[in-house]
Amino acid sequence: MRYSKPHYYDHFKCLAGKCPDTCCAGWQICIDEESLAQYKKRSSETAFGNRLFHSIDWEEGTFYQYAGRCAFLNEHDLCDLQAQLGETALCDTCRMYPRHVEEFDGLRELSLSLSCPEAARMILTCEEPLQLLQWETLEEEESFEDDEMDYLLFTRLEDAREVIISILQNRNLDIEERMKQVLELAEEMQRCMDENRDFDMDDVIEAGRSGILKARLSAEVSHAERYSDFCREFEVFRRMELLRPEWGRTLECVWDALYADGFEKYEKICRQFHDFCEASERNHIRRQEIGEQLMMFFVYTYFCGAVYDDEIAVKIRLAVFSVRWIQELVMYRYLENGERLSMDDVIELSWRYAREVEHSDMNLEILEEWLM
Repeated sequence: MRYSKPHYYDHFKCLAGKCPDTCCAGWQICIDEESLAQYKKRSSETAFGNRLFHSIDWEEGTFYQYAGRCAFLNEHDLCDLQAQLGETALCDTCRMYPRHVEEFDGLRELSLSLSCPEAARMILTCEEPLQLLQWETLEEEESFEDDEMDYLLFTRLEDAREVIISILQNRNLDIEERMKQVLELAEEMQRCMDENRDFDMDDVIEAGRSGILKARLSAEVSHAERYSDFCREFEVFRRMELLRPEWGRTLECVWDALYADGFEKYEKICRQFHDFCEASERNHIRRQEIGEQLMMFFVYTYFCGAVYDDEIAVKIRLAVFSVRWIQELVMYRYLENGERLSMDDVIELSWRYAREVEHSDMNLEILEEWLM
């Protein structure tokens, strides 16, 4: 079995009651079958067992929620189930989060979810280039198997991701240029797949590795084009499932502040924000590093999943879309906070975005279909 994980993965430690939010509210918590069986056994043992029985939707295999909060989440944002029965009693979802596993035949890729405030802090404050630690084990382990998985395509996706990572970590280039280059590589690979020229993907990957991939994308996007793009893209958020009411309020405030009054106001805000970012070398460097680490997160988490749906380009479009919108949210927060804008603001907006987009199958499906 092969494994892969970010170099900071093992340093994660839950903040528990000190967390600025809770992972036990705003979304359904699915319970694995083994835990369900254990909970059913305990349900007749004690008064807490009775509470346990009546706090589970046994048909759906989820914990009930009250006012959007898990039935076991107390007023201190701590878990009564863990307090009463210990950490070993937690279901797989609760025990693992924010640790995430993407599993392919013979490969497990471990990551931390951007939707967790502490994980987001670790991801976004990492100043050095992300290192992916890889190792193999000889012992046989139960692993996911998919007889229909295209192993040749998966090998190409792994090779392409390696090239994409090298491009994203080339700090001699502006992050916008890096995003354009990796998007172009993915678009070229998608064209090969759509035209049944699978073997030509090898040439595209090699061209990306050599830095000679032909550029089709324009070198620079004007403020007018940017404004038009964001106004159009904003509509996809209106179609998504709303997991937290405060996210809906944030989106409406963003629309009113940035787009509702037309292009001229938007252009003025862009220039002010650009001047703020460029006012100090430190601000400029951090903006580049944040964009890089966000792209690395989305690419590492989603790109190789194209082996299951053949949507290579969509995986990179999702990464670019997410980074651009998080940047846009940060610009909105700059309007609110001015020069008091901090790294904490960037971290908060990133995990809030991730919670709404990544943790709803419906939202991911809506966004990926739109990006097609």
